[in-house]
Amino acid sequence: MPMNRLRKHLDDHNIQYSVIDHSPTFTAQKTAASAHISGKEVAKTVIVNVDDEMIMVVLPANHLVDLKKVKEFMGAEEVSLAHESEFEKRFPDCDVGTMPPFGNLYDMPVYVAESLTEDEDIAFNAGSYRELLQMKFADFEKLVNPVVGDFSIEM
Repeated sequence: MPMNRLRKHLDDHNIQYSVIDHSPTFTAQKTAASAHISGKEVAKTVIVNVDDEMIMVVLPANHLVDLKKVKEFMGAEEVSLAHESEFEKRFPDCDVGTMPPFGNLYDMPVYVAESLTEDEDIAFNAGSYRELLQMKFADFEKLVNPVVGDFSIEM
């Protein structure tokens, strides 16, 4: 169970959540399908380089990060998707590419796509290719305090 840190954090704050086991998947859309959840309710975490800083951009599984929008919103000079080799060591308790959207646990700022805030519940990778956690978006927002903006486009 790779995400003991996250579960402890949620338990310490008395946050209700559900664990959803699913077949191993390697994309957010396939994870949503495997877990029988709408792609707009599954939050995927994408690591983006903004100038000299790595940030988490969290968006629905059925969306793509719009780097131009991130650049404009942040007033940045350079914006690019981070390669897994650049950030995998920051998430030692996660399988590569399955980081939960809790940047506060990994000393990383979190930016959430506005479209994700429209759902009462969100589900997200819990550090493995086989497990999602589902919780109220309001609880996630309270714990993470993300910056909300228009950072994505629907596929």
